[in-house]
Amino acid sequence: MQRRELLMAGAALPVLARAQSFSRKPIRIVVPFGPGGVADLTARAVAAKLGENMGQTVIIDNRPGAGGIAAAQAVIQSQPDGHTLLLTSNGTAVSAGLFKALPYDPVKDFVSISTLGYFDIAVLASAKGKFRSVKDLIAYAKANPGKLNVATIALGSTQHLAAELLKIQAGLNFTVVPYNATPAVVTALQAGDVDVAVEIVPPVIGQIAAKTLRPLAVMGARRSATLPDVPTLAESGVAGFDASSWNALSAPARTPPDVVALLNREVLKALDAPQLRQQLLALGVAARGSTPQQLTTLLTTETKRWSDVIVRSKVARQ
Repeated sequence: MQRRELLMAGAALPVLARAQSFSRKPIRIVVPFGPGGVADLTARAVAAKLGENMGQTVIIDNRPGAGGIAAAQAVIQSQPDGHTLLLTSNGTAVSAGLFKALPYDPVKDFVSISTLGYFDIAVLASAKGKFRSVKDLIAYAKANPGKLNVATIALGSTQHLAAELLKIQAGLNFTVVPYNATPAVVTALQAGDVDVAVEIVPPVIGQIAAKTLRPLAVMGARRSATLPDVPTLAESGVAGFDASSWNALSAPARTPPDVVALLNREVLKALDAPQLRQQLLALGVAARGSTPQQLTTLLTTETKRWSDVIVRSKVARQ
């Protein structure tokens, strides 16, 4: 073996040792949402690829509940060995500001692994409605203060807070009308009970494709891979607007750094697979991994941002 090959083999030994020290027992991803939603389907797609690559079972444990508290506590109470992970999201950041007191610290009680993907939030109108652009909507809202009705799902949801953020950044006065679920939002919009809606894209992609709903803008900083012809809010006149949904993986605090590094590598490897990327895109999710530090920064920044929106919008804390 040549000297260069010896050096490469030697450099690989610590990685192999860490991989070999990781138990072959099943990995459990605790999801704070019920089966069938975009977060659950994202977790299942990533879990399948992780299991295939790592040669071990990766299972999904759905534990829905207010604020994701039950799911978070299940992970905190598990052994910090990398075999019980939490699907975190922008909802994790929202909960930190929405609840008066959480039984855990979303940052200090977990260690970040990687983001998994981002999915868009959109401003939607009925295809039969009067609004054809965000500029039309803003002009109407400014000419008719308080008369514009904007549907979202439940108070305190990311969609609700994104609507409140729009109100703040665009300097508008409109009424947010909360509904219990996406189908009720769509029904109200198509019936003309509300003027527009703010909703994540994946659950309404069918109505957009069928042209019964008209997306006026996406709320993220970049155009959607799913709706590339739809402008962003920033492009539509609301400078600097950036709000999107994301999912990620975290582990209990005190998980060994070498295990975190191993899981991060495996997640990035899974997300780099063209088949998984295409599978997630079909769900409306743009696959995007990160370093652990980038995820920690994202969670910290998002927690502050949404906490500020909650305070400024006078949303009742739970």
